[in-house]
Parts: sequence; structure tokens; C-alpha cells
Amino acid sequence: MTSASSDTTACFLALAAGRWTEMAAPTERCSGCGGGSAGCPGSVKPWLGFAVLLFTVCSLPTVSALVEGLYCGTEVCYDVLGVTREAAKVEIARAYRQLARRYHPDRFKVGEPGMEGETQETAEKRFLLIVTAYETLKDEETRRDYDYMLDHPEEYYQHYYTYYRRRLTPKVDVRVVILVTICAISIFQYYSWHSSYNEAINYLVTVPKYRIQATEIAKQQGLLNRTKEKGKNRRSKEEIREQEEEVIREIIKTKIDIKGGYQKPNLSDILFCQIVLSPYYFTTYVAWYMSWIYRFTICREEYGDEEKLYIIRRHMKMSQSQFDSLEEHNRETFMERKLWLKENYEVYKKEQEEEMKVKMATDPRMKRYRRWMRNEGPGRLTFIDD
Repeated sequence: MTSASSDTTACFLALAAGRWTEMAAPTERCSGCGGGSAGCPGSVKPWLGFAVLLFTVCSLPTVSALVEGLYCGTEVCYDVLGVTREAAKVEIARAYRQLARRYHPDRFKVGEPGMEGETQETAEKRFLLIVTAYETLKDEETRRDYDYMLDHPEEYYQHYYTYYRRRLTPKVDVRVVILVTICAISIFQYYSWHSSYNEAINYLVTVPKYRIQATEIAKQQGLLNRTKEKGKNRRSKEEIREQEEEVIREIIKTKIDIKGGYQKPNLSDILFCQIVLSPYYFTTYVAWYMSWIYRFTICREEYGDEEKLYIIRRHMKMSQSQFDSLEEHNRETFMERKLWLKENYEVYKKEQEEEMKVKMATDPRMKRYRRWMRNEGPGRLTFIDD
């Protein structure tokens, strides 16, 4: 729009300047006749050219920030609400409510005092314009963009981009997005853990050791005593077998404490509960840490079994669930060898590394693997000469 206006201006100026030159020439030729006589045709033509030039410049369109499709269109939003650019939010809201009551389609009546010439259709259009003006000025960021557009009308491309970027950007609170994401992750966590737990139970039901123990417990509790059923209440063998399987499954669930990654899911372990309870966990940890320093660093108390196992777990760099999944005799071995002492743990660690090396050296599969690496290898190439 600016380039078109400047081109038009240049063309009209060039045209007018050429016309001025053509008109000025006869004036010089007619100088002999006095120049000012009414019969000399060139005496009035220069003024005609100047008038054409002045009219052309004045009639050129100026760059305006008020464009259809942006904010309030060709009207100023402040004028629509009848407020100044320095008006506060309270004044803008008050002006909007007053105008909305007058022009609302449900409350507008044709012929009301002060509304002469207004029809239902024009009132609806005016009401939409009032709403648009209020939506533009009530938000600080939108109002800042609008004021910038009024002050810099020549940057209309930037105004288009700013307006439609703000209009098309989803107006969703970031906190809501974070909350929904955390809830989705928590639900996925719970059902994933529940699926893993059911897989572990299904496997334990097939293990003879646990199945026999569960069957004996069920018989002691009288859950597998088959009574003779007659008449309509008599069940088929398949139904009896399904019931027995369900009883064994429930006993394994209640009697066997599964540790590690297949343990029974707990709501307090999911991400949402962990975040909600994080202040409590942090306070508890700080209190426990201060108590540890006071008891074992300042007062020099002897470590208890729980503290010894904690230090051993820290030496081994294992999580609580990983440490709980170890067999009981392993933990007894740790306590017998006093692995909470750093020097004892270093000796134990070296022994485990040596034992692992011997096991790998004597393993037939490792021997085959080393032989394969020596003879062929994963990256060995064979070239065939022609």
C-alpha cells in the first residue's frame, strides 16, 4: 500500500511538472506583449498547472493503520467505547457495560430515545463492534499491540502478523497443560505396573513350589473342600477347576510379597502423588539426615541393623526396590561380612569381580564366542581374487 502510493505520487508529480514546463514556455514567448494583458493566453496557464499539482498531492491516499479485518476495522477501538487512550481498565469495563446494555440484541428496541435511526441489524453489528473493542482493550498485551499499530501505521505487515498470530495461538494455560500431562503419565504408570504385577502372579501360579504351598494353605482353610452338589446347583468340572485356580491365585497374591519391578502397584508411588507429597518427603528427609548426623557423627552411636543395611545399599549403588528384591540369605551374608565398612566392601567387590572373570572364562558359551571373534569376528571381510 505504501509503495503503490509513492509510485502514484511520483507519476502525478512528473506529469504535473511536465505540464508546468509546457505552460511556462509560452509565457516567455509572449513577453513582448506585456505579459499581463488579458489577451495573452500564457498568463494564466502556470497557475492552472500549480492548481493541478496541489490537487493531486492533496487527493493522494495516506497510510492508515485502520484496516478492515484487524481489531475494530476502520474505527478506533477507543472511540467505539467512548474512552481515551489513557483510560484505565475500570473505565473501559464501565463503558463496555453501558454500551452493551444499550445495543444488546435481546434488549434493543427500535425507536428508543437516543437510538433514532438504529435498526435491529445495525444494533447487532454495533454490538459486535463494541465486544471486539472491549476484547482488544481489556487484555494488556493485545492493547499494547493495538497502540503500537496506531502509532506506527506504516508497519502494516507486522500488524497483520501480530494480530493473526495472537488470534490463532491456542489460549490454553500452561499450568493446565502440565497438570494434564502429569495425570496422563501417572495413569500410564499405574496401569503399566499393574500389568507387570499380574504377569508376575500368572508366572508364580505355574511354579510348582508356590502352587503346592498355596494349595496346602487353601485346604487348611477349607477353600478347596469339594462337597457333593446335586440338582440345579451342581457345577461342571470346568467351573470347579476355574474356582480352584482363582483360590490359588488369591492366596499367592496375599502370601507372597513380590519386590522389585514386579511388586504390587501403590498409588503413592505414581508421579502425581510423588509431586503432591514432595514437600512432605523433603521435610522427612531433612529431619532424617539431621538425626543421622546427630546420632552417628556427633554422639558416635553404634549403627543398628537398619542403618547397616542402608550403608551397604549405598555402597552397592542400588535402589530400595532393587535391594529389597535380593534373597534373604544374600543380606545375611552382607551382615556377616560387615560390608557397611568401606574396606570390607572393597574386598568383597574385588572378590565378586574375580569370581565373575572365572565364571566367564569357564562358561562354554563364552568360549565359543571368543573362538568366533578370533576366527571370524563381526567385521571381518574376505576378498576373492579374480
